[in-house]
Amino acid sequence: MPRTEYFRPIVHTDRRLAAGSKQLAGGLVRFDRVEVLSRSAPSRVIDAADLPDDAMTALTTPRKAICGLDLDAPKLMGILNVTPDSFSDGGLHGVGRDAIGHARKMIAEGADILDIGGESTRPGAAYVEINDEISRTAPAIKVIKAEFPDAVISIDTRKAAVARAAMDAGAGLFNDVSALGFDPDSLPFVVEQDVPVCLMHATGDPATMQNDPHYDNVLLDVYDMLENRVQACIAAGLRRERIMIDPGIGFGKTQDHNLTLMRGLSLFHGLGCPILLGVSRKRFIGTIGVAHDPLTRAPGSIAVALDGLRQGVQMLRVHDIAETKQAVRLWQAML
Repeated sequence: MPRTEYFRPIVHTDRRLAAGSKQLAGGLVRFDRVEVLSRSAPSRVIDAADLPDDAMTALTTPRKAICGLDLDAPKLMGILNVTPDSFSDGGLHGVGRDAIGHARKMIAEGADILDIGGESTRPGAAYVEINDEISRTAPAIKVIKAEFPDAVISIDTRKAAVARAAMDAGAGLFNDVSALGFDPDSLPFVVEQDVPVCLMHATGDPATMQNDPHYDNVLLDVYDMLENRVQACIAAGLRRERIMIDPGIGFGKTQDHNLTLMRGLSLFHGLGCPILLGVSRKRFIGTIGVAHDPLTRAPGSIAVALDGLRQGVQMLRVHDIAETKQAVRLWQAML
């Protein structure tokens, strides 16, 4: 049955408002009011105490650890693209060059998990054959795990065979921009192996996703798609605690879509899963911040990331670990 109401917690971090408020997903952010959204009626605000029981449970239940990472405080996922054509760092970290050096740097700077990708998903990117993607990613993971046995690694791929090779090499999380929808073998694989997954929202293929993307209501449309994918995973036998979600900022979205999603980000806690936010160096940051070179977008990326933390996001996917780590520490100290 289609959902008729959606519940977006109105968040705060002010200690003076803590009495009577609810802790959001077991984290540092709280709420005492909720915006009720609908496709057929104007939004309205209610007291948190008036939430339906299932919505209250979804919004307040502490999120369980993913890959051994506790989620009661923000975690940083470091981006390591072993590709020739990623939008901001393509060709910089190939296996034969300095992938291990960059991995060392991010671990030393405080990355909690490394996300290894062998196929660019930038707008207009071409498909990479499975064997080519495996040859880029699995050796890099093996080298990193040999030097850092305790390193937590995710594989950024749409393909089950690539994920399987990565898991064999030492990866622990399947981060799929297609929410396990691209490859029909992906969902059976994660259920069979009980693999933690991150389900991201995207429309279309990377090659075409920015060709005039359209939504009836981007916030609710993205929520519905992710809810459907979460339910598909659970119905297939994967536990909710093994699922993380990502609203897919910049994937088949205009600047206005991205801003609308960021403003309403706390809505996605209603899915009962931890949230991964990936905004680092995205095009809308360069457009608004007048930073045309992606390598100069760290300040804008951090600004948007901190607003994600203000809305209770549990994990940030970033290029600039040291700078973001410093900002997160200061944000936490302010609380």
